[in-house]
Amino acid sequence: MHDGPGVRTTVFLKGCPLRCLWCHNPEMQSAGKELLYSSKKCIGCQACVTCKNGVHTFKGLEHDIDRAKCIRCGECEKNCPTGATQICGREMTIAGIIKEIKKDEAFYGGQGGVTLSGGEPFLQKNAVKLLKACKEQGINTAVETCGYYDVTEAVPYVDLFLWDLKDTNEKRHKKYTGVSNKRILENLYKADEAGAKIRLRCILVNGVNTNKEHYKKVSDTVKSLKNCSGVDVLPYHAYGGAKAELLGLSDNGDKTLIPTEEQIKQFKEYINKSR
Repeated sequence: MHDGPGVRTTVFLKGCPLRCLWCHNPEMQSAGKELLYSSKKCIGCQACVTCKNGVHTFKGLEHDIDRAKCIRCGECEKNCPTGATQICGREMTIAGIIKEIKKDEAFYGGQGGVTLSGGEPFLQKNAVKLLKACKEQGINTAVETCGYYDVTEAVPYVDLFLWDLKDTNEKRHKKYTGVSNKRILENLYKADEAGAKIRLRCILVNGVNTNKEHYKKVSDTVKSLKNCSGVDVLPYHAYGGAKAELLGLSDNGDKTLIPTEEQIKQFKEYINKSR
């Protein structure tokens, strides 16, 4: 109920051109399959050592994983009785995805539908075909996008774009996401000119973009768009770090980046003045 209006089915598509410091779905950054491992779920049964490539080894109860040897075959996932090892990502046909979506159709009512998320959905070459197939089934569509790709081809098949505007300062945007915001802003205005219905999504990160200059530029952007229905303020949270650990990375969650209630209130006040 947080990925667009009404009750929705969210389809996560893997792969993203950005590397945001605050990414809350790090398992979606790679377009390929990845091995997830939870030490909390592991009971040391050693069912996973049947892996032909020797990815899993044990020294007593200590479970070692050599991810460089992993080919994501899924054998360890199949044998693990507790779900401690899982393969994140699977290939599906458009027809297969539509079949899964339609299982939830009874819950959509007048507003709900399907939302493509990720990662960045438009990194996947068949994302537009999937959206078109949804519309042919009469399903309302929304897309969560970082805006890195030209989406004008998709506009006829999308009822709402949930468009990330992570930072209005180009230098900071590049520092914290790995890419400039110029292309993202160009694509935003191009989509708006094409008639796309847009709702901006702005992450608020303490000490990064919690300043009046950024608030004003977001407000100015809202004013300049023809088809923007509003802004969702998304305060940074540190939960993504737990997912990073499943990938064998360190927990990069940083609670000092969580914005204060006053910062959130101030940002919302600037946005409300623009409407």
